[in-house]
Formats: sequence, C-alpha cells, structure tokens
Amino acid sequence: MIITNKLRLPQQLVNMAKRDYKFEPNEYRVTQLLKGIRETILERRHYHEIEQDVSDMIWLLFGTAVHSIIEHHKEADHEFKEERIKIRIGNYILSGKFDLYNAETKTITDYKTCSIWKVVNGDYEDWRRQLLIYAYMLQSIGFPVEKAEIIALMKDHSKAQAKRKADYPKQPARKITFTFSGQDFKEIENWLHLRFEQISKAEKLPDDKLPLCTPEERFNSGDKFAVMRKGRKTALRVLDSYEKAEEWMEYNGGDYIEVRKGEDKKCQDYCSACEFCNYYKEVVANG
Repeated sequence: MIITNKLRLPQQLVNMAKRDYKFEPNEYRVTQLLKGIRETILERRHYHEIEQDVSDMIWLLFGTAVHSIIEHHKEADHEFKEERIKIRIGNYILSGKFDLYNAETKTITDYKTCSIWKVVNGDYEDWRRQLLIYAYMLQSIGFPVEKAEIIALMKDHSKAQAKRKADYPKQPARKITFTFSGQDFKEIENWLHLRFEQISKAEKLPDDKLPLCTPEERFNSGDKFAVMRKGRKTALRVLDSYEKAEEWMEYNGGDYIEVRKGEDKKCQDYCSACEFCNYYKEVVANG
C-alpha cells in the first residue's frame, strides 16, 4: 500500500500507518472474510497499487495505539493475549488474532474503537460473528470458549449529550457480552466452508466479474420514499417503503412519491480498493 502525507503530518504517524503486510496464497484473515468477497479479492490483487493518505487513517491509528497499550500489559498465568492462531478450512488457512483469552473463565475479549452510534443502535452483529469465529478457532485447537466480550471505546462520545438524552451511553466505554451455543458453532463452521467455496470460485474471475458486495456489505443506507407535493421542494414525509408512503399519502395528502436511492457508504468512504471496482466507478462515483 502506498501511504501519502498530503497534510505533512508528523513522520511518526506515517510510520505507524505503514504496514508491510504480505498476502499468503490460500491464507485469509478473519477480518478479510467479514468483508465483501469483491472488496477482499480486489484489495489482495491491488494491494501495492492502493493509495491512502495518512490523514484518512487517523481513527485506524487510534485503534492501533489502543492495541499497543494492551500489548504492554502483563497478562496473568491463565491468560494469553495478542496471539495469532491458524486453522485449516478445506484447502485454505484461516488466520485470526484476538486481544485476550482467559482460560479460567473461558472468555475471549476484544477491544474495539467505534462511533457512538454503533452502540446507540446496538449494531453488534459483525462483532458477534468475528468473535464467534475466534471462539470456533480456539475450540478447534483445544481451548474451550463459553463467552466473548467486546470492550467498545466510543471515540466521539459527548458528555453533554449523555446528560441530555436518556438513551445516550453515559460513559465512553461499554462492555458487550456474547454467549455461544453448540448450534452457533455448527452454523459458523458451515458459513466458513461456504465462504471459502465462494472465495475459491471468485479467485478465478477477472475484477469486473467478481460478485458484487451485498447492500449490507456496502453499508447501503436503503432506499427512501418521499411523499411530495407539486410546487414544493421538500418532502411532506419520508418513509422506508413504497407501500408505507402510499398509505401515508392516502390519509394525509400528496401528489406523487419520489424514490431516493440509498447510498453505498462503504464504497464512498471506507473501501480502500474502490478505485479498482467497476461498480464503484460506474454506479457510485457517477451516481
């Protein structure tokens, strides 16, 4: 990856941003599996061509700094931390690195920096799946796991908002706990095998034929349906479905329904391989 420094920030930040990561054939990290297959493969194929400015990586660097602190913490005899483990899934190697495992409580702990809105909205499914995969990997090498914890550090927490809003987190940190059943482990094993089958097929395709990332993987905001009145620029009401918009218009008035296409926020702001994606160039950038 090519790291630029357009704002001439301190060299220490640039050094932190530089990662000499080498993609091994037939080896994927857990975090790569959790992305869209198109994004993952484009990132691997074009890694040395991808350009990012250090100013766009500040929160990534913040997360790196948090993990650096954890690395220097002395763990107890029944704990191990920052360990990378690898297991075989068919013809592939799955690689994962979690923050802490406690053998006494059979608990995995992972630290995450995030937006306050992830906690406000309770949007934890991606974290749950990631920790379930780690738990599955640990169990595969003989370390039982009964639960997992996320320590969420909210980078944009506001004390003023916490005082004013009842449903706003009162503190900038929160512990989120997941428990896993035998059925959960069976389901994630099936998902991993299916994911690698999909990757195996996709690896043989050219860039423009790779399967599109799903709306969820693109962080698509979803289409909205605005009830409009002739001669008025702003909507009378904006709803989540055409049917709801029709129903609202029937009882409240309006002349027509305007469809407002959802935005692919991942493509716009968070996908490092977007410049090599024909969907991004044809649909998102020219939208």
